[in-house]
Amino acid sequence: MKIRFLTGCLSMLLALNLFVMASPGFSEDDSPASDPTPPLQALDGPGGSNYSHAGVRQTGYGSGSHEFWIFEPADPTPASAPVIVFNHGWGAMFPVFYRAWVEHLVKRGNIVIYPRYQLTLNIGVRHATEHAIRSVQEAIPILQNGPVQPELENFAITGHSLGGGITAEMAVLAQENNLPIPKAVMPVQPYLRNDTMMNDFNQMPATVLLLVVVGEDDTIAGDSSARTIFSTAVQIPASQKNYVVQTTDRYGYPDLVADHMAPLCVPDTDLVDAMDFYSTWKLFDGLTDYAFYSINREYCLGNTPEQRFMGFWSDGTPVKELLVIDP
Repeated sequence: MKIRFLTGCLSMLLALNLFVMASPGFSEDDSPASDPTPPLQALDGPGGSNYSHAGVRQTGYGSGSHEFWIFEPADPTPASAPVIVFNHGWGAMFPVFYRAWVEHLVKRGNIVIYPRYQLTLNIGVRHATEHAIRSVQEAIPILQNGPVQPELENFAITGHSLGGGITAEMAVLAQENNLPIPKAVMPVQPYLRNDTMMNDFNQMPATVLLLVVVGEDDTIAGDSSARTIFSTAVQIPASQKNYVVQTTDRYGYPDLVADHMAPLCVPDTDLVDAMDFYSTWKLFDGLTDYAFYSINREYCLGNTPEQRFMGFWSDGTPVKELLVIDP
């Protein structure tokens, strides 16, 4: 499993690099005239584009596996903002791989900390969570001396792939490492390395709102780690957690594919699509809205129509819904 996972991630990153360099981007002219096109981003609500800020301020700190970036809302600059940690997938060391999602979070009024927990593709994962935690520890005092004060009482963590595993571990280890206690945690297609990472999450704070998200066609991380995180977090009440499966829909063009690359969202490429707007972005927006402001629970928890909804193809056909299951 380890070899298959690492090989798959390397292949994914190589394919992404080639895609970004060579692809002119999808346009409707590339689609057969008769094929419906995917949903566009909604204007309002979780996952939507009705942003409260027009700008994003990015600053970088540290180096190597202790490098991290801080993204803050601007235009206008708020006095304070909630804090979100975004843990990248294996090899996606730079924010460009998730830039569209990061900017979406920031323009909604959040601060985002993006730790780089690995130096190169050759570094092992034994200390990945430790490196990510250290970056967050260093970022918080920087924020406290900056223009946007961090609302440490409103703290959330998300991450993809190995970053999803780190997200779950960081939630467990937050208190003992003097990090804020997270209110919302969302591992996306998480991977846990068996010999170096946790296999039991019953020490995650019982107050957490937890979403675990997997892709039905994810052949790299699969769903084993996701099931471990969800099923061992027994202290979190059922009303505060859901296990969500992204589904593939090939009805129109281009396809909406729930594979391991789905959460990647390089701006101005085909990688930003309804699988982002109506799945990962919507779910995490709803989760943080509910955790921080007690609104929009129906978009993140409870197996509701709003939570499962994935938009409509251009001919009005509903996109296949998300599945909310008990694993």
